[in-house]
Amino acid sequence: MTEPHVVGAGMIDFGELYEQSFDDLLESAYLSLLENVDKGVDPSDIDAAWYGTIDIANEGSSGSAVAHATGLFETPITRVENACATGSDAFRNAAQAVKAGDAEVALVIGAEKMTDSTEGLIASAALERLWRGRGVTMPAYFGMRATRHLEEYETTREQIAEISVKNHENGTKYPHAHQQFECSVEDVKESPTVSYPLNLYDCCPVTDGACAVLVTSEDRAREFTDDPIRVAGYGLASDTFQRGAPEALTNFPATRQASSQAYERAGLGPEDVDVAEVHDCFSITELITYEDLGFCEEGKGGQFVDEGHPHLDGDKPVNPSGGLLSKGHPIGATGVAQIAEIFEQLRGEAGAVQVDAPEVGLQHNIGIGRNATGAVSCVNIMERP
Repeated sequence: MTEPHVVGAGMIDFGELYEQSFDDLLESAYLSLLENVDKGVDPSDIDAAWYGTIDIANEGSSGSAVAHATGLFETPITRVENACATGSDAFRNAAQAVKAGDAEVALVIGAEKMTDSTEGLIASAALERLWRGRGVTMPAYFGMRATRHLEEYETTREQIAEISVKNHENGTKYPHAHQQFECSVEDVKESPTVSYPLNLYDCCPVTDGACAVLVTSEDRAREFTDDPIRVAGYGLASDTFQRGAPEALTNFPATRQASSQAYERAGLGPEDVDVAEVHDCFSITELITYEDLGFCEEGKGGQFVDEGHPHLDGDKPVNPSGGLLSKGHPIGATGVAQIAEIFEQLRGEAGAVQVDAPEVGLQHNIGIGRNATGAVSCVNIMERP
């Protein structure tokens, strides 16, 4: 076995990209990657690819979509779909293949066109699947989580809103973010109610986007760059579709399991993480994730915010890119883009959102299933070798 390393990343600006086709997104992310590998990469060096999408736009259902957009016609390309953890799980699969020696140079590419869906989420919840709660939407799921956290702990509405304030402020400094505006706690509280207690600014936007990264073996990493970043650990866990236990309303068991796997593989703990990109589809999601990842004690996520730990200048900066709340959440691309941000952070190349000399970075996604939020979770840990 060898140690997988990330040696390059390419990303496009996220946003409402009506003027670009799905193929355009894939091609642009791929070309950006080729342009940004320090010593260059010949496409013939890529011997396998992993492709993340849930194919909302119904334009990219198999690996042939990537072959068509990139010209990698003779390369084995595996499509990965794992709810909102799709992109990060595609990365995990590529890292595993490199670690096992089945691939030496692997492309990971994720893409999603969210704005071209012909059916809204409310309609999706109401039709076809009788076992799915009718009218139960994503904001409703996470609104229940927020309500329970407010009730059970000393968490305040202002602490939850502060996460959106932080991430939107970071997003104004991140060039690829979809929404680039600052807001205050009062702005968040006074924005239109979506699902109590969550308001519009507590929710991530609907975003198109794509991103690609290159993973290689330790032996070949320095062919591509003098500054590779090691994949130290990874974890994936799947939970029940219908988790009804009361305690599960204030945490995500799958995240706790996935992070335990990743920490153990890496030989590291939450105290070693210097920077993190985590799933913040809603502001409450990030607060709960602080606790699930072990950044603070259970029920202390609000206090963690008040003490400034997750801010850019804090001792545990979280979502310096603006997170899903500001950067956006094109599902297949989200996890790959988080990996790209951690890669840049650990190399000291993150520009205006660069945190202070990080050595270890963590990336995290949750995914939903039927009547449960966070029914799958993926965690990847990277470090400077």
